Amino acid sequence: MPRPTAAQLVYGSVTVVFTTLATLLLSRTDTGVGVAVICAAALALGLLVAVTVPAPQRGKTVRGARTAEARATAARTRQALDGIGAGIPAAHSSESAGQHSLRR
Repeated sequence: MPRPTAAQLVYGSVTVVFTTLATLLLSRTDTGVGVAVICAAALALGLLVAVTVPAPQRGKTVRGARTAEARATAARTRQALDGIGAGIPAAHSSESAGQHSLRR
C-alpha cells in the first residue's frame, strides 16, 4: 500500500476532529460508552475520507506529449537558426568566437 500524501492525512484528521465535535455536541451524550462509539465512528469516517481522497497521478501521456512538442519546437528553431547563420561572414561566425576582439 502506498504511503498517504500530506493532503490525505490533513483531510482525514480534519474529518475526525470535526465529526467528533459535531456529533458530541448534537447528541449530548454523557456516558463513556456513547463517547467511545462516537470517537470510533469518527475515526472510521476519517480513515474512509483519507483513503478516498484522490492521490496525484503522474500521467505518461501528458508528459510524453509535452516532450514531443518540445522536440518539434527545438527542431524548428534549429532549422531557422541554421538558415540565418548561412548569411553571416566567417569573420563574425562561431569560428572566430574564441579569438580576441581587441585590435592593436
